[in-house]
Amino acid sequence: MGFDDVLPVLGDFGKYQKRIYFLLCLPAITSAFHKLGNVFLLAEPQYRCRRPDEPADSLYDLSTSELEKWYPFDSLQQTFSSCEIWSGNATTTCSEFIYKHDDYGFTTTIEWNLTCEKAYLIATCNSMFMVGVMLGSIIFGETSDRWGRKMTFLVASVMQVLFGVLAAFAPEFWTFAVSRMILGAAASGVFLVAYVMGLEMVGPSKRLIAGTVVFIFFSGGYVLIALLAKLLPNWRHLQLALSLPGVVFLFYWWFIPESVRWLLSKNKVEEAKLVIQKCAKVNGVTISDAKLDELLKKGDENKTKDDSQITASVLDLFKHSNLRKRSLIIFFDWCANNITYYGLSWNTNNLGGNPYLNFVISGAVETPANIFTLLTLNRWGRKKILCGSMIVAGSALLLTIATPLNWVWLIITLAMIGKISITVSYGTVYIFSAEQFPTVVRNAGLGASSTFARLGSIMAPYINVMARIWQPFPLLVFGVLAFTGGVLSLLLPETLNKKLPETLAEGEAFGKKSKNVPLKSVQVLELPVLANETEESPSDALLLTETQKAAQLES
Repeated sequence: MGFDDVLPVLGDFGKYQKRIYFLLCLPAITSAFHKLGNVFLLAEPQYRCRRPDEPADSLYDLSTSELEKWYPFDSLQQTFSSCEIWSGNATTTCSEFIYKHDDYGFTTTIEWNLTCEKAYLIATCNSMFMVGVMLGSIIFGETSDRWGRKMTFLVASVMQVLFGVLAAFAPEFWTFAVSRMILGAAASGVFLVAYVMGLEMVGPSKRLIAGTVVFIFFSGGYVLIALLAKLLPNWRHLQLALSLPGVVFLFYWWFIPESVRWLLSKNKVEEAKLVIQKCAKVNGVTISDAKLDELLKKGDENKTKDDSQITASVLDLFKHSNLRKRSLIIFFDWCANNITYYGLSWNTNNLGGNPYLNFVISGAVETPANIFTLLTLNRWGRKKILCGSMIVAGSALLLTIATPLNWVWLIITLAMIGKISITVSYGTVYIFSAEQFPTVVRNAGLGASSTFARLGSIMAPYINVMARIWQPFPLLVFGVLAFTGGVLSLLLPETLNKKLPETLAEGEAFGKKSKNVPLKSVQVLELPVLANETEESPSDALLLTETQKAAQLES
């Protein structure tokens, strides 16, 4: 508890914190590698059925007369069929294909013929990866509170490299898919722990910046994927290039200190004091042992000492009308944001034009989006930013339905407007929803929100695959979800410059004119990073505590 009292003496974001924070931002780059690398690893090039007696290494392009001779015309796609071939007077499906290597080189789709009736396997692999991400956020979130941040980070980093390399040498599809799923869990753990450690070491006045800048590193990794994919056309080489940089994080054990907040929560005061003194030395600050003991003791005295307290779980959110309404809207927002963000990120190959350029633009627009979020969130308010960005994203994506398919430049422009807007919304919903939940159930609320978000990203690949039937379909679905989420969020109360609710009673009353709600008060022990929440420290609510999780398990 006393670390918040120590930070003003150390400096909210001194030289030592900046150095460690930079190192903790680097895992965001590899997180982008693994979450978005599948766009090129599983890319589906143009293909056609292999004709009888045609060499396997034949060129894809054929004259119109040859196409008419061998392939039926697909009136839905307005092109010659890629999955059927004439056999006498009837058509037959084929199992061997000739691929066009100009766009993507040699991908998993080519190696394992993930086309036609097997095309669903591409979506399945992507969904399995996001299942891994969901499981990783749960498992590694729990172990980071039990084992410590450093140990969890090391274990997740080892798994990230191990299964990333295993995926590169996978002999068949299911080995690749399962390896990618475990890789998703590990990548989620690496990013989650690094993100939390970065926030736990800075003062309240800098947490909004610290919580946003990390996503600029994510955007940098996003753009780098296209460069690596262009330089490494073979998917196995690309998978290795995306995985091997994770080896760097194995050496963090000797450079990154354990979280002082975690050490204090485990009563490892002497270890915490060593980290604090090292930080003070690098920052050019002198803190005597007596002064440090005084500050830590002061924090201890601020702890809640009511042994008869009642614990709360996520189910308590549904027992009261106002909390239930807000929670359902927040859950929908997380699902809509995730399904739209990943859906758009993975859908760049279906927009037309140069897929590498589309991907780079899709990643590059995230940086101005994150900067915009950083500059406006504490000025304009969370509600305006969330609602406005989701409505703009939805409107832009819905306009693509009225755009002629040959106007590729306009479709790409509207899709990128949707992408930049949903990125703003994605950054806002983390903070806004955390401030909506009462302190006693905040961790459970965020955990449930994250689960709904992952369900969205698990469904996104199957929505994208529907572009094979009707190309605008994915953008239509994403547009409807984003627009609906923006409109529903108008019902949520603003949290900027508001005292955040701590008990269920305060949570039920939050946003109402009358706060006299007859509801039993619920309290729970917490770290000061949640106890001192103000408009200056909105990201405090994102820090998860051992006490809160234990309370949930007991309830």
